[in-house]
Amino acid sequence: DVNSNPNNPIINVRSFGEDPKLVSKLGRAFVRGVRGSGLISCGKHFPGHGDVDSDSHLELPTVPGDRERLLRVELAPFRACAEDGLESVMTGHLAVPGLGEDPSVPATLSHKILHDVLRNELGFQGLVVTDALEMGGVKNAFAPGEVAVRALLAGADVLLMPPDPLAARQAVVEAVESGRVPMARLDDAVRRILEAKGKV
Repeated sequence: DVNSNPNNPIINVRSFGEDPKLVSKLGRAFVRGVRGSGLISCGKHFPGHGDVDSDSHLELPTVPGDRERLLRVELAPFRACAEDGLESVMTGHLAVPGLGEDPSVPATLSHKILHDVLRNELGFQGLVVTDALEMGGVKNAFAPGEVAVRALLAGADVLLMPPDPLAARQAVVEAVESGRVPMARLDDAVRRILEAKGKV
């Protein structure tokens, strides 16, 4: 995250700073250091939690700015680290209308943001992990099972901390069995998880 908003109540020292170039440089160094220790690094919170003034643990923050600014600031470190082989990315429960998504849809549940932007535009090939699905920025959008299904359809590979794990599991099973979630999408997620485990 690029900590560009001084009123941000959550990022603060959890960022390498407010300069996208510095965050990119230090992020890449961090990724290499973690990898060199035999671990998997995780960039967070995609597509960038720095320029907000509310806490996604409690509500859905909106990241302002048009696509050009988002590419230049928020997305720059993710692009740089993806080029360096970043192993995983954690999604942010963030509304990002500048990326063409409806402002009521959290990035975690957005195919446009997780697939079209992260995978296709930035070339990220690693694991996509949701931020905790029990957080206010996403849990109130839909029922717990539906949130899990929509995150998987959006492109998430790992569904972190659903508020009702059994309901989330059952909803995913039913969505796969009914064909709503293609088996190929599930296979893709499982393959990425197994490949990550294999690396370490």
